[in-house]
This record gives sequence, C-alpha cells and structure tokens, in this order.
Amino acid sequence: MFRLILRKIKKRLDLPAQVGRKYQDINPEDIFLDSTNLPGFEEHRFEGRIERPMGRKIFLILKIVLVVVILSLVSRLWVLSIKQGSIYAQISEDNRLEQTLIFANRGLIYDRNMHELATNIIKKEDSDFAGRFYPPFEGLSHTVGYLKYPIADRTGVYYEKNYRGRDGVERAYDDLLRGRNGLKLRETDVFGVVTSESVIEKAIDGKSLILSIDARLTEVFYQTIKSLAQSNGFVGGTAVLMDVRTGELLALTSFPEYNQNILTAGTDQDAISTMVNSPSKPFLNRAIGGLYTPGSILKPIIALAALNEKLISPEKQILSTGSITVPNPYNPSKPSVFKDWKAHGWTDMRKALAVSSDTYFYSIGGGFDDQKGLGITVLDRYFQLFALTEKTGIELLGEVEGVIPTPLWKKEKFNNEIWRLGDTYITAIGQYGTQITPLNAARFVSTIANGGQVLKPSLIIGGSPEPVLNIIEFDDKDWKVVREGMRESVTYGTSVGLNVPYVEVAAKTGTAEVGSAKLYVNSWSVGFFPFQHPKYAWAVVMERGPSSNILGATSVVRQLLDWMSVNTPEYLE
Repeated sequence: MFRLILRKIKKRLDLPAQVGRKYQDINPEDIFLDSTNLPGFEEHRFEGRIERPMGRKIFLILKIVLVVVILSLVSRLWVLSIKQGSIYAQISEDNRLEQTLIFANRGLIYDRNMHELATNIIKKEDSDFAGRFYPPFEGLSHTVGYLKYPIADRTGVYYEKNYRGRDGVERAYDDLLRGRNGLKLRETDVFGVVTSESVIEKAIDGKSLILSIDARLTEVFYQTIKSLAQSNGFVGGTAVLMDVRTGELLALTSFPEYNQNILTAGTDQDAISTMVNSPSKPFLNRAIGGLYTPGSILKPIIALAALNEKLISPEKQILSTGSITVPNPYNPSKPSVFKDWKAHGWTDMRKALAVSSDTYFYSIGGGFDDQKGLGITVLDRYFQLFALTEKTGIELLGEVEGVIPTPLWKKEKFNNEIWRLGDTYITAIGQYGTQITPLNAARFVSTIANGGQVLKPSLIIGGSPEPVLNIIEFDDKDWKVVREGMRESVTYGTSVGLNVPYVEVAAKTGTAEVGSAKLYVNSWSVGFFPFQHPKYAWAVVMERGPSSNILGATSVVRQLLDWMSVNTPEYLE
C-alpha cells in the first residue's frame, strides 16, 4: 500500500524514477513516532522530541508586552515633541549658538610724568584676553603690585572671569582698573565651524590710573638702598618721599622686592618658590608693613612737647658729660647710669637736636637735677598727637599700627613689672618698645615742616580729597625752633653729609640698636626741603646692619639729592 502511494506521488510530481529508488529503503519507524519506538531515541540529544506550538496564554502575554512598549515609545515621543518640545528646541539652539566672553582690557597705570608702570600686551591669537606687563622700573613692585589672569576649566569655560589685582594699586584700585566684560554670540554648524558672530554686549575697558609717584626718584632710591645693603651688610631698606602740602607720595619703595611679571605669569614655579621662601622677605612692604625702633628721629617731637608744656626755654643749656647717673634707692652702691653717645658739653635745644644729645632729652623727657621732665603719660599723649601709632590710611593693603611703650604696655609684656624712671629715659630717645612705620615717620616730619597739619598720605595725583586729618596748634616760634635745630643738624651736626650747595635741607638722624647684644642697628634719616619753604619730607631706613657701619641712611638721601640736582632740579626749588 505504501509503495502504491509513493508511485502516485512520484508520478504527479514527474520525478525521475531514481528518486523513488533513493528513498525506497526508508523505514516507517523513522517517520512515525509512537510508544513502540520512543525508547530507542536518545532524548538528552533532543532525539524523538515533538515540537509543540505556543500556548494562547504566552501569545497573549507577548502581545500585551508589545503593546506596552509601543505605547511607551509613543508617549515619550509626545513628551519630547509636544509637551517639552520648546525646551529641547532651545537646548538645540543653544548648542548651535555659543556665548563667548569679550574680556575688557585692564586700565593702564602711569606715574606722575606719564611713564607706564603697568601696560597691556597685544592679545595673541590663541588667547582670549590681553596679558599684563610691568616695565622694568626698579623699586615699584610693592606700590604697583601684580595680578592674576582669568581662569578657565578644562573645557574652556571661564569660572574666574576677571583679572584679579593681588597687591599694590592693582588691588587697591581693582574696581577702577578692571572694566566690564562684554558678551558675544557665535553660531556654528554641525562641524563646529563658525558661521556668524554678533556682539550683544560691548566690553567696557578699565580706566587708567595716574599715580603721584615719580618712577625716576623711586628707582634711584631703590638702587641706592640696594647697593648699600649689599655692600655694608644691611638686611633691607625702605624710603618714602612725601609732599608736605598735599600728602602726595612721590616715592615709596622697599628693598628687596618681588618680580611682578613672574608672579603675574605664574608659570615659573621655581622662581616663585624662591621668592616665597626667601629669608629677606621680598613680599614685605617695609614702608607700611615694617615696624622699626625710631631712635633719635623722635627727638623733635619731644622738643616740641617740652616747649608747648613750658618746661624749658629753647635757650636753656644742659650739660652733657657723656652720661647721667641716677641714684638707686634700693642699693646706693649700684646707681643707674644712662649713657650719651658722646660728651657734647653745654647744649641748648637747637644744638641738642643738631648733635642728638641723649643727655638733653633724658632731662626733658624724664627729668634730671633741676630740670623737670615730661613723664611717660605726657610723652605718650604727644606721640599720639602726632599719630605715631595710627595707620595713615594710605590706599595700599598691609599697613600696620605703631607701638608706644606705656606703664600698661609694660605690665602686659613683662609680667606686671612696674614702670621705672629709666624706662621713661629710654623712651625719650625713641627706644625701648617704641616702633613706627617709615611712612608714619615721613608723615610726622611733614607735620613739623608744614607747621602742624597731620596729613593723609596718598598715591594719587591731587592727594586725598580731605588730606588734613588733624591740626596741631603750637606757637609758630616753637615750630621754628625745632626746624632750626634740624637745619643745624645738617650744617654741623649728625646730618652734615646732607650739607649740599644746591638746596638747604633740614634733617634728623636716628641709630636704633637691635638685639640684646647690640651688634646691629637700624639706621634712620628723616628731614625736609627746601628749608625756608618746605615742600617735601623724607624718611629712609636701612634695616639691621652691623653697628660698626659708618655709612647708613644719610648716604642714601645724599645720593638722591645729588641725582635730583642734575636730573630733576625743579623739586629742589
């Protein structure tokens, strides 16, 4: 029967006869599966297994899952295209339109003669902003300062969008110099190629700043201080030159100083590290942040106090034998001896100022023999009157207050020790715990030169809007006596090195001992010129040099005056 069926199929399909022959040996058991031949299959190899169609439940579950997926995609498409379509359209537009900062150029800084002290470098093609450059004038680092550039992250986005002044007038007048950045829109195609640009907010450049400083005078001061420090073993030095009428500062310098261009660039880490770790403290602006024992430069104030208190006439003479001896009530065999730096003989007030007699100022400061003294309370009052401990209010950051020793100060510093007469003597010659800044020294000398006006120093042309902070009302004749004593210091006294033919100056020296062994000194010179009609006052300090030095601050002032007589004689008229 089976063979008959095969023939009919072969005949209908017109298959060749050999086809039939090919399958004539097929065993029906190889085709039909039933209980009799099932045990012969190896089921672990999938032999004899029957393919079953999916059940209706599985098919229904698959249809449900498919419908859910389709609905999810449709709903997401609706959210993206309809509900939040405008938001994503704006995001897409922002990706195509890029906002770019237009950096404002920083204002330039000039000295009073319009010499550039801080300028801008032409912007490079690969930079978004102009670099800052400081011309090579020496001695101006602390006054002009330096800055830091805008900072971007790795993607080029600026998170610090402005120049930042870090010191000097760059910091003090940062708001004025900074300007205001602008904004630019840049359109790009899909390849990032810029297709168009438009400025939506113009940048406003910073305003320029004209300082009262004369860069030439400052540089001469600095170079002279530097040379003397290196040749004679001083640690550092500083100088101030101030207009006694307006408070304008013509010179303000501190040695050593830092390199502005290296700090601004910020790339030479070795050089920066050397400056930071230098024992000579190049970041310290000694003119406003350095406190120095003033020594004898305070004697003009003590003389004025004694005259104003009617303790002594300028003509009264006091004998200087080289020292004074004060009995010791607790041990008569051990009296206290206070030495003068030399025996000066009989000295009146003018001569005492000229030769800097310590004996004279011991006597009027603390009292000796028949001469009544001011006492520490009155001394402190006059020191405060001349604002020795106050900050001057200069525009620069980093100014410190001075120190005047008092009984209360001694109790706090020396474990409740009482104030003694010897403390008053030492304070009366500007030592013990007395400390002031060089800028404060220049200001009190200006007050003596102008007849009582305590000024606010300024680095800006025209000075402070209200330069006079206080007026000290002494008799004109008292001011005259002290100024004449300072003039005699130049004609025959301790400042004779400044006795030059081209201008009359008045001056006072100070040599303050440093350290318990007294091996080092701070050398001071203060004064004003021209003598008859004062215009400018100075203060110079040479810091911590060997006590054996014969050259000090006076030689610095002399070299400046010599230079001015040739190059800037207008200041000496």
